[in-house]
Amino acid sequence: MKKYFYLITIQYLGYRFHGWQKQPDVKTLHLMVDRTFNFILEGKRFKSLSSGRTDAMVSAECAAIELFLYEPIEDLTAFLDLFNRNLPQDIRALNIKEVDAQFNIIQNSKIKEYLYLFAHGEKCHPFCAPIMTTILDELDIDIMKQGAKLFEGENYLKTYCYKPTDNGIYTRTILTCELIENNLYTANYFPKQTYILRVRGKGFMRNQIRLMMGTLIDLGKGKLTIKDIQDTLVPHSNIKMNYIAPASGLILNKIEFE
Repeated sequence: MKKYFYLITIQYLGYRFHGWQKQPDVKTLHLMVDRTFNFILEGKRFKSLSSGRTDAMVSAECAAIELFLYEPIEDLTAFLDLFNRNLPQDIRALNIKEVDAQFNIIQNSKIKEYLYLFAHGEKCHPFCAPIMTTILDELDIDIMKQGAKLFEGENYLKTYCYKPTDNGIYTRTILTCELIENNLYTANYFPKQTYILRVRGKGFMRNQIRLMMGTLIDLGKGKLTIKDIQDTLVPHSNIKMNYIAPASGLILNKIEFE
């Protein structure tokens, strides 16, 4: 039986969802997406796969899903419009294109870019909570910028994997890691100054970005030094960092398929 393959990019606010992956008795993004597909396809057979999972409360500017069908979509523009009309308001489909059977959303090499949005030194407006983490303590942003650069390039990152095993691949390359002032996201209730940790790479481990961010926050508080971070990055380091930064500041910003 012939199959048809479609690549769809979507964006979502993750704050009220228990992550991407379907789980019993909780509302997840994959559950809502598949419910919508089931409705608009009027019960026809389909399957959907994501390019990767996001944790509970993590948002995405651009995530990717592959839709497998047994009948072709006649009008992609009309299908995308119908999909958006029936998705919840905190999920939006951006575009759709047909791909061939050789395309594999999980196996195809891809570069992901994550952003972590945060502010410090004051209690923020509650409306910030869905996409921004607030650190009430004052942070030394300059030393955090230095610390972020340490992660760039090839490093041993076992410290930055949640519950690592003894046989994981922990030598990985981070293409970009920088802490910059935020001028991407604005709102009249945001604090005057906010910041973004921007990280680009090919493969990320469980909670990696949030463990890196937690480490930089502890560096900014003076709980850690630059040398402490350098020591975690040497081959076969078994140093543990226990502070996982909150999920709601994390945004999957881009996926580039190579």
